[in-house]
Amino acid sequence: MAGHRPNGQASEPPVRIETREELVYLLGEACEIEHGLLCEYLYAQFSLKRSGDEGVSPNELEHMQAWETTLIDIAKQEMLHLALATNILTAVGAAPHFERPNFPILTRWYPPDVQIALVPFGERALRHFMYLERPEGMSLDDAEGFGHVGRMEPLRVDDPQLTPGPEEWRTVGHLYRGIEAGLAHLVNRYGEEAVFIGPPRAQATTEIFEWPELTAVTDLASASRAIEVIVEQGEGARGDWVDSHFGRFVGVLEDFLAVRRLNPSFDPARPVIPVYVHEPPDVDDPVLIEEPLTRRVGDLFSAVYEVTLQLQSRYFVHHGETLEELDTLAKTVKHLMNWVMRNLGPVMTAL
Repeated sequence: MAGHRPNGQASEPPVRIETREELVYLLGEACEIEHGLLCEYLYAQFSLKRSGDEGVSPNELEHMQAWETTLIDIAKQEMLHLALATNILTAVGAAPHFERPNFPILTRWYPPDVQIALVPFGERALRHFMYLERPEGMSLDDAEGFGHVGRMEPLRVDDPQLTPGPEEWRTVGHLYRGIEAGLAHLVNRYGEEAVFIGPPRAQATTEIFEWPELTAVTDLASASRAIEVIVEQGEGARGDWVDSHFGRFVGVLEDFLAVRRLNPSFDPARPVIPVYVHEPPDVDDPVLIEEPLTRRVGDLFSAVYEVTLQLQSRYFVHHGETLEELDTLAKTVKHLMNWVMRNLGPVMTAL
């Protein structure tokens, strides 16, 4: 695929932020995007076959284990990005935002170019991941089945509205650069003390969550550093994306296509589809789990996931906790993600 790597450039309109409400709205969108990407990558990881008994050779399984390691590494960085975005959100005095729409997340929520859905590991999933993580300004088509399904009306700066609405951004980096410019604009207008009004203690830091890049956000400089980490890890430093999420997905896709050329029938994913334990109110014609054991395991996974989000929210909403209590909240979150959800996910896809 080296000869076919995308390098086209496309102009992107500026993301305009004039008020604190617009800033908080877009930071909430950023948190939802990080959350959605994390779920996409975990679903693809959970869908991978685990042994030769599932119809793959030892050599193919070795490649699949390397792809899984890459997915886990990227998912961990998405957790870091969500924590950094939440640090910025709480630094400006807003509440943490761990909500997200139900999957599939279509253009009723985001710009027409942005759709997030759970797809089993394979070429389609990898091309979709590359599209979502593509560098700002790069022209690249989404995977098959992810075409525009609607039209978004962006909020214009001169609209006589008091409440914020959607802005037209085309890549994750584009969104974050708009947030960075909006922060600078508000600081220039009102001063740092009037913008960064959140309690400095209500921040996730390296001392608690262990990521070296996880720094507290207390001013414009630290907010810009947080955004730089998110953008560079996701799409790469300006003009250099080889080691970014985008570049790593390009590498995995190249390896996947090479393995499939040796065995055209190779399929690394289990035959899974996204399903629901309970009927969601905002999804048309949802597929529900009917088999009793699978339904119980799915319900357990959903409960663990919900508790994890509640603990994360509680961590950022400080209300007199001691450092030991905050450490317990953080350790419980890490344990649930690293040991419970990580092991329960592949069980779900095997049922």
